[in-house]
Amino acid sequence: MVAWYSFVTIFILYFHGSFQPFTTMSVQKEIKRVTTHTLHEFKAKGTKIAMLTSYDFSMAGIVDQAGIDVILVGDSASNVMAGHETTLPITLDQMIYHASSVVRAVQRALVVVDLPFGSYQGNSRLALESSIRIMKESGAHAVKLEGGSEIRESVERILTAGIPVMGHLGLTPQSIYKFGTYNVRAKEEAEAQKLKEDALLLEKIGCFAIVLEKIPAQLAKTVSTSLQIPTIGIGAGPETDGQVLVLHDMLGINKEFRPRFVRRYAELADVMHNAVSSYIADVKSRDFPNSGEMY
Repeated sequence: MVAWYSFVTIFILYFHGSFQPFTTMSVQKEIKRVTTHTLHEFKAKGTKIAMLTSYDFSMAGIVDQAGIDVILVGDSASNVMAGHETTLPITLDQMIYHASSVVRAVQRALVVVDLPFGSYQGNSRLALESSIRIMKESGAHAVKLEGGSEIRESVERILTAGIPVMGHLGLTPQSIYKFGTYNVRAKEEAEAQKLKEDALLLEKIGCFAIVLEKIPAQLAKTVSTSLQIPTIGIGAGPETDGQVLVLHDMLGINKEFRPRFVRRYAELADVMHNAVSSYIADVKSRDFPNSGEMY
């Protein structure tokens, strides 16, 4: 009886043009997620890795659908979302909030979350607890830490829990008060040598990738070719295995920040300003809403 009913239903749907045979039925294309293994394959094939920051659901969805490989939920949210002068004030709870918003929008990209200042330095147990909270409460795929040999114990402890770790060397914004400047790092031989040693160390203990920020291009090339794991550059020249920018910088939302390494792909601050100005004018002139925009 059930089989007969199903046959009749299919016949009726087919007669009315509402049924497609299973052989021609459209199937939604499966989205292949980017993983840490994918990034290693990219390096092996010479395929560059594209990485951008995101901090909220709407923007992350747009970035992901465009085909980005990696989304970094950066502690730069402290600057571009909260208006702080440095990355230091943002808390772990706030990073988890931003990461959760991003993860809910993402179908393809690998989502990496910055461990904020004070959540891992000098305390490997705290580093592990912070990382576990990020992974469990946000659903992110990996964490990122700034530093080399000085954070070795924290990195190793996080890795024991099976949590992927991305390193970060060169200009490390969480140490801005130590540096006292955002100038290019590792220009001197001693600092360059330490960076090379730290990169090899991070690879050895298990990091799956390393961000190289604002260092000489030749040094970035040397480090990148010395590693089996991929490097992601920002202000580090073209010879790294990928590139990362802050979304608000490359879209021209943040108009005040114009370093040499940022290429503007849009001027959205101007577009948004003009749109808001037009809206205000339409409201004031009673042009909005018109007869087609009401019930």
